[in-house]
Amino acid sequence: MADQVDDLRRAVAACRLCAAHLPNPPRPLAAFSSRARIVITSQAPGRLSHESGVPWDDPSGRRLRDWLGIDEGDFYDPQKVALLPMGFCYPGTGSSGDNPPRRECAPQWHGRIEEILPRERLTLLVGTYAHKSGLPRELGTTLEPRIRNALAVPDGPIALPHPSWRVVGWMKRNPWFADDVLPVVRERVAHALAAAGSEH
Repeated sequence: MADQVDDLRRAVAACRLCAAHLPNPPRPLAAFSSRARIVITSQAPGRLSHESGVPWDDPSGRRLRDWLGIDEGDFYDPQKVALLPMGFCYPGTGSSGDNPPRRECAPQWHGRIEEILPRERLTLLVGTYAHKSGLPRELGTTLEPRIRNALAVPDGPIALPHPSWRVVGWMKRNPWFADDVLPVVRERVAHALAAAGSEH
């Protein structure tokens, strides 16, 4: 299994599938292992992460880690947490923020990576692109019902808003997210981390 994971990591790092459509040379950013009990699927790396080569290396990442109640050591440990954005490379900036993740990326890589992940794992879907990919439509077509309904499904993926600066105003208008959702999220994350730690 270790050789399979190493081969897959090298293949991801060498991917140039979307090179012609990106504003910069490809720099795929993903992290995974055969032991990671938490999987975070998000949009795509931002400019700062592209420049540093570190996923979630920006204020959004700090906010996300706060939501999850997780420190950098655990967050960046691929034996505990897999980071699988919908697009592995920074897609560039458009008129209203970062461009959408490239559509070619997830079909190329997600299935192959998920095959080596533990069957029992906690999946966190961060942002609309991840919600649309990973949640049944009947759970809701807008943010609030998706978050509430996904959380009510036992052992199902958890839906979170994208933790960009825009979410600050949304959280003030929706205090139920911090009061009702985040405590449950932190509890489930802590449980998954404990399961991952017991395997080391």
